[in-house]
Amino acid sequence: MSFPLLTATAALPAIGAIATAAVPAAQRVAAKWLALLVSLATLVLAAIVLVRFDPGGDRYQLTESHAWIKDFGVRYELGVDGIGVALVALTALLIPFVILAGWHDADPQETGNRRWRPTQGFFGLILAVEAMVIISFEATDVFLFYIFFEAMLIPMYFLIGGFGDRAHEHGDDAAATQRSYAAVKFLLYNLVGGLIMLAAVIGLYVVAGNFSLQEIVQARASGSLHMATSTERWLFLGFFFAFAVKAPLWPLHTWLPNAMGEATAPVAVLITAVVDKVGTFAMLRFCLQLFPEASKWATPVILVLALISIIYGALLAVGQRDIKRLVAYASISHFGFIILGIFAMTSQGQSGATLYMVNHGISTAALMLVAGFLISRRGSRLIADYGGVQKVAPVLAGTFLIGGLATLSLPGLAPFVSEFLVLVGAFERYPAVGIVATFGIVLAALYTLVLYQRTMTGPVKAEVAEMPDLRVRELLVVAPLIALLIFLGVYPKPVTDIVNPAVQQTMSDVHKTDPKPEVEAAK
Repeated sequence: MSFPLLTATAALPAIGAIATAAVPAAQRVAAKWLALLVSLATLVLAAIVLVRFDPGGDRYQLTESHAWIKDFGVRYELGVDGIGVALVALTALLIPFVILAGWHDADPQETGNRRWRPTQGFFGLILAVEAMVIISFEATDVFLFYIFFEAMLIPMYFLIGGFGDRAHEHGDDAAATQRSYAAVKFLLYNLVGGLIMLAAVIGLYVVAGNFSLQEIVQARASGSLHMATSTERWLFLGFFFAFAVKAPLWPLHTWLPNAMGEATAPVAVLITAVVDKVGTFAMLRFCLQLFPEASKWATPVILVLALISIIYGALLAVGQRDIKRLVAYASISHFGFIILGIFAMTSQGQSGATLYMVNHGISTAALMLVAGFLISRRGSRLIADYGGVQKVAPVLAGTFLIGGLATLSLPGLAPFVSEFLVLVGAFERYPAVGIVATFGIVLAALYTLVLYQRTMTGPVKAEVAEMPDLRVRELLVVAPLIALLIFLGVYPKPVTDIVNPAVQQTMSDVHKTDPKPEVEAAK
């Protein structure tokens, strides 16, 4: 039997989470180093997966399949296509930066007569989330995917509710109330989506007799499995609703600003750059492959919702007073672009959407982590409390600017390529949709540049006059992310070469081909 590489990539952070949580209370520094080393070892395994993946080979590679619950046709099946392997690599890449950025976020504090923020629990929960997200990207059994799709909510709930942002404008009790509200709202929204998906998963089993993604897709392609039109549409809606909550898509988005606003900056990155990607990934892997006709049937409505997300998220970002909530609403707008690219049903759109998932993860991590460093120095999330930072902390201001420019998709930085592909793909099949979506770019420029102007330029406020610049640990977090943004902005080919074959196969599943350009015949 060959080495189970995919299992090892997910199992290592899971084992590391248990080991980190078990470190004695007095050894919190050792717990930090253990979590960091485990995340780096996971990154090495993910790099091996990436190297061993052959874009020109089989659709699903490095596969593993073992009987699990025989009576219900549930199997432990793993496999990665080009889209899955890119997101596994993204997840493994970001977690070490999340851990480094949150190095002191869970240091014990005295609040009255009780100690809080147990360091071991904080870093153990981060590793647990990493394990569950990675196996979600690898699972090719629908039931196995569902288990970890739901299970990741538990550690995220504790990370949001138990380890919230210390830079809060209210007192300790009010801050705890806000954190609890954000955590419960996150959990309830996603649990409702998951329960609806569970009903659809059961319905799929009744129709197909098993949970294997590959077997169901092959049976549908060969004609041996037939779904009634109404059945397929109801099952699609059950799956899509859960994924639209996770993504999130308007109007199911309202949990995200609360969760990101109350979480620490590293946990906010974990939410939007890692966990939320499971929703958009699952739309490509499960919605389009399992329910191709229903996906085409629902496309007009989904495109409208995506456009609303793009414009609505950007407009609300413009009016925000809170730095972290601004980034949260900007992410809602960006997820609208990703979903628009997926359901444009063109190879350019879906390639752009997949590339956007990767690039958005890197750019949001860069911007949010630098914002977290800024907030930790001043002790406030309010934009109005800053001014003139670039004069006292030029490196911090410069990295903040690059992260912001990446968010607005400046040419030469990674998100520009993916956003351009999404818009081209949308315009090819739905010109009006592409035109409206373009206004999201204008609004992104507005909220990003206004944020930078109000926080970094102008007279130096007294409260920031002694603000230190980025320290060595913080530079180790930010510099590689900035370098990646520039590299993938100039040369995105390594990622597109991996994802394009999987996109073409998904297009084949939904029986779609790219529109042929209309060229006027030469007279």
